[in-house]
Amino acid sequence: MATGVQPGQHTGARSTAKGGAADPKRARLLEAAAEIFAERGYYATTVRDISKRADANIAAVNYHFGDKLGLYTEVLRTNARSVGQDTIRPVLEQAAAPQDVLRKVIHALIQRMCGSGHASLPFRLMRHELMRPTPVLSQVVDEAMRPNYDRMRALVGALLGLPPDHETTRLCVHSIMGQVLFYPLASPLLARLWPQLKLTPQRLDRIADHIADFSVAYLQAARVRS
Repeated sequence: MATGVQPGQHTGARSTAKGGAADPKRARLLEAAAEIFAERGYYATTVRDISKRADANIAAVNYHFGDKLGLYTEVLRTNARSVGQDTIRPVLEQAAAPQDVLRKVIHALIQRMCGSGHASLPFRLMRHELMRPTPVLSQVVDEAMRPNYDRMRALVGALLGLPPDHETTRLCVHSIMGQVLFYPLASPLLARLWPQLKLTPQRLDRIADHIADFSVAYLQAARVRS
């Protein structure tokens, strides 16, 4: 019987663990999988690698998640939601002046991605995913990223005096995102170009202030011209 699910796709029921969220073996598998997927990416990781680090039987992955892709889906969705829903969305939904909200979003993203002094686990997972996409990417984008991308376009559009779908609005959103992503993405390069740079919480605040000042100054100037 046809189910409407294409090869490589997982239904919510399949990616939901058997035994409940409190199952310690499931939790160990998720933790171990997140670490290894962040280190190697989906394609270079094996179920055996994950099971060994989680001190679990290989069959446990199939029991709890269906297969490796089911486990990866749960890991990627959980980490993407932790950034999108827990870190970014509450800031974007604040009732404040658009430029103040934008500053808070930039600060939240910088601290979330680099708060430990290096690229965070969710960022490292997504970096591998973007380099070699899996069938999970479209689902994660639609569930965890597109809603905040739409909110960012509305926010930046308000600062520009332009619609969210305007080309200039989108380009400005992408420029802001690019400045933020530069620090976790280029951390190995920065360690060599600027060895004295230490991503302490205070330095990250300074970086976030700079990105916000740089971005708001352009948006205000562009609004005058529009």
